[in-house]
Amino acid sequence: MWHGEYRDPRLVEVYDAEHIWGWEDDFFMRVLADRTAPRVLDLGCGTGRLAIAVAEAGHEVTAVDPARASLDAARRRPGAARVRWIEGSFETLPPRSFDAALMTGHVSELLVTDEEWAGALRALRECLVTDGRLILDSRDPAAQPWERWTRESTERSIVLADGSAVQAWTESAKAGPGETYSVVHHYLFPEGLELTSTAVHRFRDEDQLRESLRAAGFRVDELYGGWSREPAGLSGDGELIVIAVAEPRMAS
Repeated sequence: MWHGEYRDPRLVEVYDAEHIWGWEDDFFMRVLADRTAPRVLDLGCGTGRLAIAVAEAGHEVTAVDPARASLDAARRRPGAARVRWIEGSFETLPPRSFDAALMTGHVSELLVTDEEWAGALRALRECLVTDGRLILDSRDPAAQPWERWTRESTERSIVLADGSAVQAWTESAKAGPGETYSVVHHYLFPEGLELTSTAVHRFRDEDQLRESLRAAGFRVDELYGGWSREPAGLSGDGELIVIAVAEPRMAS
């Protein structure tokens, strides 16, 4: 199934059980607190863990995701009424409506083609006020994350809310030019049912991120390689975490 963790209610439950609050969530909360940002967009919000926390911190939050099953799960969370939930993608963003935009959980990697990526960045620039911030994460291709996505190194047990356990593992294969890989997540349920979720990821390096953001009207303000704000390439986290600022629009 394509992006099954977001679209199949059974896999959404597994996703939520595995992806609990972590240091990356703490990082994004701290970055938001660095500057005043009354209105925040969470693009690719998934099941809403971060969006609700941001709203509970006092921000006006709009959370956007194309997957209905994920949004259904998000709306059932405690505190969900504080958030405006929208089923859609970057094409649906209202202009000049946000002071900060989040694109977390490596959502940027799922915008595979140059056209998709450029379109998303342009839409994000248009939805932000001048000097608004875009905060995103992507895995650093220099760390070759796909090398670790084998059954042997990723097999794990995920305990669901009812106490049952799902066995899971991840595998990857080259899928296209550059650092583009097909990633397949396997989930084996106690009754013997196996479901899979497939997605193609594009891993852009620091230069590609900087240039694409510049072309879309952003200035990269900070770029880190880890969740403790280590420089790129000097962290075991293997991340490229970008804080970019929306430049003034050119007069037409």
